[in-house]
Amino acid sequence: MVHLNNIWFVIIAIFWVGFFVLEGFDFGVGMLHSFVGRTDVERRLAVNTIGPVWDGNEVWLVVAGAAIFAAFPSWYATMFSTFYLALVVALLALILRGVSFEFNRKIDSPKWRSLWRWSLTVGSALIPLLLGTALGDLLHGLPIDSAHNYTGSFWELLQPFGLYTGVTLTVLCLFLGATYLALKTEGPLRDRVARLSGRLGWVAAVITFGWLTWIHVGLGVGFLPNPLQVLALAAVLGAALFAESHSEGWAFAAAATAIGSVVGSIFFELFPRVMVSSTNAAYNLTVANSASPSYTLKVMTVVAVVCFPLVLAYQGWSLFVFRGRLVGTGGAAAESGAESAEGPVEDSEEEASAPPTVS
Repeated sequence: MVHLNNIWFVIIAIFWVGFFVLEGFDFGVGMLHSFVGRTDVERRLAVNTIGPVWDGNEVWLVVAGAAIFAAFPSWYATMFSTFYLALVVALLALILRGVSFEFNRKIDSPKWRSLWRWSLTVGSALIPLLLGTALGDLLHGLPIDSAHNYTGSFWELLQPFGLYTGVTLTVLCLFLGATYLALKTEGPLRDRVARLSGRLGWVAAVITFGWLTWIHVGLGVGFLPNPLQVLALAAVLGAALFAESHSEGWAFAAAATAIGSVVGSIFFELFPRVMVSSTNAAYNLTVANSASPSYTLKVMTVVAVVCFPLVLAYQGWSLFVFRGRLVGTGGAAAESGAESAEGPVEDSEEEASAPPTVS
């Protein structure tokens, strides 16, 4: 018999996968735009590729946190109190990143633009690093007592496996962002990013292989990989090959599959636990001992059945509408209907980067 608490664990895992897939390329573009763009126009062009979708993609993180709170309140209480400082830093990075989109053009000053450009770059790197470290810690295990309280210090959160998981997801976001930029731009910027994505692909493949090896050798979860881990390795290798052959669409799809499979495999290995206690296995939080009452889960399930397909449909529609490539010459903004709400990208250094908004 399938219990609702198991179903909600899967739903929460899907939310986390959706966040890293959809926001992952946003993070990648944010990290890369300062380096691949050689002029203000090219940097604006890079940011404009994620302009219509970045804020909607962040909703997946909010929904994941809210679902944990409602479906597994004990997990929420222990997890959020354990990672309190790290989550505050991640929240500040999210705020700084969001503000940088809007403030970049407020003052026509090179120093002002540089400040917000690097704010976007650093914020986009910190978020997957911190959240990835937290997810890795969930699987590795932390000192948790019988009352499900964290008993360690802040420094004990910096477990080597957790940090490596954060690095793995950050590099995968970089690679995903590079494939997305190659898919969404034209001209010299696209050529530059296409070459970079080929190199990033092999770096991501090596790091992902190391992460998978660490799970089976360092954490002792068994010799045979689970299906998601096999898919993750195959997808990242395929993405690297596609990126080198300049098959942008296939490279992006494979890179998205790779990062989604890595996040999904964390939850696959975690189940039926939700947090592992390194103090005593009897103190583990599980889907059984941390779930909400049955009635709460039933109400949540009805809401999810109604709302989740609508959210997916809207997200898919947004990506479809803004599917065109952006170009930075001749005043053209898109090949097939992705013009900025602020006007087309023009070949002028006076126009700084601010993302378009959906009106």
